[in-house]
Amino acid sequence: MTSQRTQRLELTWIGKEVRPKLVPRVLIEDESISFHAPALVSDKDQFENRLIYGDNLLALKALEHELTGKVNCIYIDPPYNTGSTFTLYDDGREHSIWLGLIRDRITILWKMLTSDGSIWISFVTVRWHI
Repeated sequence: MTSQRTQRLELTWIGKEVRPKLVPRVLIEDESISFHAPALVSDKDQFENRLIYGDNLLALKALEHELTGKVNCIYIDPPYNTGSTFTLYDDGREHSIWLGLIRDRITILWKMLTSDGSIWISFVTVRWHI
């Protein structure tokens, strides 16, 4: 009897095994900059929208327990590692570092999805001029 080997494609990069040690976080609301509607208009109203200022990995870690298996749709517009430097962030990281950063965030987002949920990632087209 011959044994069959199943081949898998795998994305690998230098430092893939290096993962940040994250502990559960707590979000603290700053009442001085928060906005709340004065009253519900109907019984179906929901006041669950949040705008979080801070490191997105730490914010995702803080929301992970509350939202695991509860999100139907996620849309993200990640940095594309184009090599550009912007005012608020550097979009020119070493590719292996960039892959690790994106992987850690996608892993948490994936856990938040319902069984029929989906993640949508915006796509950018880069034109090269020679």
